[in-house]
Amino acid sequence: MAGRTNAQIAEALATLAGIMARDHQPGREDEARLERFMKHKPPIFTGGYNPEGAVKWLEEVEII
Repeated sequence: MAGRTNAQIAEALATLAGIMARDHQPGREDEARLERFMKHKPPIFTGGYNPEGAVKWLEEVEII
């Protein structure tokens, strides 16, 4: 009986490990963070020489 219980525990642990591995996707946290940031519709920096525009852009992004 103990052997069967150990096998059931091992099977349950293997199933749990598979679920955890499937749900944990490296980099997914970064993707989710980027998605939340993009929902705020951040201003687009067009580049070029515009120090005041760059500072304003940076301040708006920092608010988000």
